[in-house]
Amino acid sequence: MATFAQTGRIDRDLVDMEIARLKRHWISEPDKGDGLARYLSEDQLTQIDPFDRVQLAEVIRICAASRSLSDAGRTLFAASRTRRASSNDADRLRKYLARFDMDWASV
Repeated sequence: MATFAQTGRIDRDLVDMEIARLKRHWISEPDKGDGLARYLSEDQLTQIDPFDRVQLAEVIRICAASRSLSDAGRTLFAASRTRRASSNDADRLRKYLARFDMDWASV
């Protein structure tokens, strides 16, 4: 903080400015570099477990790279779709996104 002090002294105003700056950074922490803050509110992000954050971030990445909901579903459920009688991957993906109040258009 001494390098930011114009007079070379750390005064109360400088301390208050630094505290405010740190609080802004701490409040914006829920993004964690996974890009989910672009799609979900801060309140929604605080309610998601770290396990689900990783999975949701990957689902969004695949959706963004896919041409359609069906294409994304086929990619995401490639292994499990061979063991299912019905392979409606688009519906499975639609339901997964709905758990987070999201849909294909929002991704």
